[in-house]
Amino acid sequence: MTSRTRWLIAVIVIFITSAVALGFSLFLYIYWYIKVSAGLQQLVRRFNLGHMDIAASHTWVVITVLSILVGVILLGILVIFIYNLKSFQLFRIQRNFINNFTHELKTPVTSLRLYLETFLKHDLPREDRLQHVEAMLADVNRLNVTINSILDLAEIQAKSYAGAFIDTDVVQTIQAFSYKNSHLFHNCRVIIHSPENATFYCPLNAHLFDMLLMNLFTNAVKYNEAKAPELMVTFAKQKKKLLITFADNGIGIKKTERKRIFKKFYQAGNAEDRSARGSGLGLYLVSNIARLHKGKIWVENRPDAQGTAFKLLLPVKTTSQRREA
Repeated sequence: MTSRTRWLIAVIVIFITSAVALGFSLFLYIYWYIKVSAGLQQLVRRFNLGHMDIAASHTWVVITVLSILVGVILLGILVIFIYNLKSFQLFRIQRNFINNFTHELKTPVTSLRLYLETFLKHDLPREDRLQHVEAMLADVNRLNVTINSILDLAEIQAKSYAGAFIDTDVVQTIQAFSYKNSHLFHNCRVIIHSPENATFYCPLNAHLFDMLLMNLFTNAVKYNEAKAPELMVTFAKQKKKLLITFADNGIGIKKTERKRIFKKFYQAGNAEDRSARGSGLGLYLVSNIARLHKGKIWVENRPDAQGTAFKLLLPVKTTSQRREA
């Protein structure tokens, strides 16, 4: 059991103990008040002091007021408890982000430094130099992806992204993206099943949709242990929606993690396992971009083969709608 878990359990125990103690105190006070009121009434009747119903007339008023006050106190304790839990979760998320982001920056920087020091100290053959340069370019690309993720997140949260939502041929857009960025995924075979004599126009923000595609394509390569990584993109019309499936032959995702992977800073697998590198922002950005396009995205494991299938559902414009627009 980690120190964080022990601290959380301690907070929950303190909250429950405080609530029980306060409720028990209210019960004892009401019991004492009713008992004293009954004793006063017996005393009045015993000594024939006349008609005195003060205790009887005010008993339930006092009990009601006390109950309300204790309820307010309990509500305050609950609010403080929830606030502390939220603060704890925020602190944990912030710490995980700092750890992940620091790792994502430090690792490629350290690697680049080692390569540069090697160039300074040794006169390497051309083949070795080219091999090292390729590795350095990969590290630079990794740095670029990490920094762009932070910048993209800032743009989306501030709603300062450029461009409007324009009716765009989705199939052609994905094909153009794959061709333009083929050098980034040269080890991955990308197959885009373009339906014959069919075009699908969706309101897209070009900048945001490129971000979405970049993250999905990158994940298909990053989390893939196959000798020949593969990404297959298919399209299916569903009434007024278009279902786009991005199916890879990677390592797959556990069922228990399929919803959590779209949370900010979340990384699937063991937090200590650094083999799954990343800042934990990619799929969070994908989910938000899909929502901004009035669509949604979810993930499934491929039933017919090993790998993962990300399913993106977007509103599609019919021919009549495009003519009216």
